[in-house]
Amino acid sequence: MVLPDEQLADLVIKANLADAKKLVEAYTYVKHSNVSLEDALLELKITTDDQLGQAVAAHLKLPFVSLSKVSIPEEVFDLIPPVVARKQKAVAFARDATGVKVALANPQNAQLIDLLAKKTGQKVIVHYATFRDIQNTLHLFKKDLQVEVDNLLKEDIGRPTGTDDPPVAKIVDLLIDTAYEEKASDIHIEPQEATSSIRFRIDGMLQDVLSISKFLHERVITRIKVLSNLRTDEHLAAQDGKMRVPLEEENLDIRVSILPIVDGEKSVLRLLSSRSRQYTLQNLGMNDKDLQKVYNAYSKSYGMILSTGPTGSGKTTSIYSILKILNTREKNITTVEDPVEYRIQGANQIQVNPKTNLTFASGLRSILRQDPNIIFVGEIRDFETAGIAVNAALTGHLVVSTLHTNDAATAIPRLTDMKVEPFLVASTVTVVVAQRLVRRTCPSCKIEMALTFEELAKNFPSDVLKRNDIKKSVTVFKGKGCKICRNSGYAGRVGLFEVLEITPQIRKLITAKSDADVIAKAAITEGMKTMLDDGIAKILSGETTVEEVLRVTKAEFL
Repeated sequence: MVLPDEQLADLVIKANLADAKKLVEAYTYVKHSNVSLEDALLELKITTDDQLGQAVAAHLKLPFVSLSKVSIPEEVFDLIPPVVARKQKAVAFARDATGVKVALANPQNAQLIDLLAKKTGQKVIVHYATFRDIQNTLHLFKKDLQVEVDNLLKEDIGRPTGTDDPPVAKIVDLLIDTAYEEKASDIHIEPQEATSSIRFRIDGMLQDVLSISKFLHERVITRIKVLSNLRTDEHLAAQDGKMRVPLEEENLDIRVSILPIVDGEKSVLRLLSSRSRQYTLQNLGMNDKDLQKVYNAYSKSYGMILSTGPTGSGKTTSIYSILKILNTREKNITTVEDPVEYRIQGANQIQVNPKTNLTFASGLRSILRQDPNIIFVGEIRDFETAGIAVNAALTGHLVVSTLHTNDAATAIPRLTDMKVEPFLVASTVTVVVAQRLVRRTCPSCKIEMALTFEELAKNFPSDVLKRNDIKKSVTVFKGKGCKICRNSGYAGRVGLFEVLEITPQIRKLITAKSDADVIAKAAITEGMKTMLDDGIAKILSGETTVEEVLRVTKAEFL
């Protein structure tokens, strides 16, 4: 934001975009989430991006432009090279006899204005546009990755495609840069019989982005090995490594896995972006009632918080968002993880290493001699780890960990299966959070649809619909597909949560060795929202679609 938070707060009040109470709420969010005031105002839906932009533009005495509502000729957009546009957050959007109109997120950028005036020989008319609006516009005009790679191969010193010295370094850099821009979590480089296919995992789903020759594939793999300090002469064994790539926004850490398959060496690059560390439980989609349950649990200095769900359901992200709040200089946070994906500033993080007999259990046993306040165990996998973790929670430590179970209630018998006595589970576990990740409906191409109760009842249990007050037709939303969402209809992800608080009644059921169904029914009676309930709420609010909720939850109620 072009204005500091204090100035922005005054501006928001003067422009009647929020009252003092809402501003206090936003500042609380800033404190807990380590985001800017602008981000807090937008994430809490106190104001919109356009409203905030208009207020800032009026304060700066500049015309405001919403680029999403403007048709921009390609030749005008190209006046500012893409690299410069991205770095300077600038878009040229119109040109006529009066001059060139430029949208800037930072209108004080005199150097860019002077350069553009010299390049065009015209007056530069500066408009203010929001950072998000400029980002979306740059994304819309971004060239297809296949076209960019083909152009690189053609331009390389005039050599035709497929000669002996292709610009491999540039191609790998472009691949990583594009994956980062697209918010991809992984890059898959897969050799086939005659070609190589490259796919990005975006919002949990793999999408084809590029096809290259087998000749080029081998050189791309060699380049990745060099960057991650792996053996370039080894082609028949699996290799794991890591690299750090300096991007404009951050130094991006990438975990590299190379595996020999029938048609050559396959590589998967996991992008460990700091953007993943900036999530909070609130912007992950947890509702206020469930947030309060989790807050009550982590406010205690002892007990156990469990996060459950399958691989890729966002468990670790949720745990990190809790640790980020608890991470103060007065507390000693120690973790044992496999692998350590993100560094937590100020925390002591241990990497599991079976070769040196450093397992979850042995690491956890050692942690207890390190005077910890808060312990994060990456995963409770066996009875030994479970026993030590429960004892740690009993003896005045706050223990946070993950389990692989389908729902919150099943976590209880899972612990008892690991030879933890039911009375110990009841005494230590304070809250269990089960979750799934669904794709968000793309806001740029969202359209309304009407569904009747009968249509919904074909896919959802009728008692769940009635529990959510659905008795007749409802309005739902769907993304029809656009360039911003790569025609998928989705952009970003949101969590579906089920938060089981261990109340006195639930504690009695655990001690009585009740099964998961009995515990779940009792929790629902006490007001727990299941993942399916949360999914239906997010369908009705337009955050996601019926198809997405069914994709991640249908197995739970079949």
